[in-house]
Amino acid sequence: MVAEGMAEEMGNEMDQPIGIAVIGAGYWGPNLVRNAQATAGFALRYLCDLDTERARRVLGDYSTVRVSGSLDDVLADPAVDAVAIATPAATHLPVALAALRAGKHVLVEKPLAASYAEGLELVREAEDRGLTLMLDHTFVYTPAVRHLRHLVRSGEIGTVQYLDSVRINLGLVQPDVDVFWDLAPHDLSIFDAILPEDVRVTRVSAHGSDPIGAGRACVGHLTLELSDGVLAHVHVNWLSPTKIRTMIVGGSRRTIVWDDLNAVQRVSVHDRGADRIESDEDRRQAIISYRRGDTVAPALPEKEALRGVMAEFAASIAEKRAPLTDGWSGLRVLATLEAASASLAAGGEFVAVDRTTGRLAAV
Repeated sequence: MVAEGMAEEMGNEMDQPIGIAVIGAGYWGPNLVRNAQATAGFALRYLCDLDTERARRVLGDYSTVRVSGSLDDVLADPAVDAVAIATPAATHLPVALAALRAGKHVLVEKPLAASYAEGLELVREAEDRGLTLMLDHTFVYTPAVRHLRHLVRSGEIGTVQYLDSVRINLGLVQPDVDVFWDLAPHDLSIFDAILPEDVRVTRVSAHGSDPIGAGRACVGHLTLELSDGVLAHVHVNWLSPTKIRTMIVGGSRRTIVWDDLNAVQRVSVHDRGADRIESDEDRRQAIISYRRGDTVAPALPEKEALRGVMAEFAASIAEKRAPLTDGWSGLRVLATLEAASASLAAGGEFVAVDRTTGRLAAV
């Protein structure tokens, strides 16, 4: 009877929603508020922002969610189990570190921190305290990228031969980071999520330009060497009048094309490619056979990616497991970005990234 009573009590505790606070009511904060309120596993307790009037406008007149201008007060409330941080990258370390030290699970907007060293401090703090640290790598939770992950990791497209991604638009020139740090984290996090777990970026070459005199790269190209010998490319651009969001993943059997702006056919899988069919060593050139098979456009649901982020955050806390985009995935993205910055400063030379830890290695 005692054991049954304990089990019932534990069950009741697990049935309680996780109290969450959103930190930051600026550009991304309102989206986190909306999706936290729509996620069954969470109960939104606070919206915290230094500008409390802005926070109240986000919540509206009839919200029961509390507004606070004090991070310390929010973290001191035992009703808050987790926080979702949507503040500038330079503040991620102090805000997330304070939350972790207060015993709160943390979801943080990309990038994880302003540097690899700061990100590593957060990852270690979370692991030491047994807390969830998750990155809001939103695109990873789109139905399209989830399908890409399945196709690549299941082997349906064969061995990955190349990856090409284009993310360009007439966008806001950021005052504190270049176009690589602003846009490329999306593509890098997608690569990290869809590629096999043992495949990592080993070297990075970055070329960028500043044609408008902004003081930082506004147009950029990344070449990534992967641990299995495959090359991946990322093109990012703040100055294009045309918005393009495409990714091509070429496989030995099939090729995937993802066009995020095509609502009718976001993903298409092409049974087309080139195969070597002649291996005679006496020939100077191999004979190539070209496949021209069918193209399939899978029917994918239209779901808001951020809803998937919140659901994964809640589930990882409840199940005491690492989320799909955990702190280590954020560190791998940071390591690649730091290598890109080093390469850019060195005129595009390849800069090595440690395959195991994600840290910069000696060039």
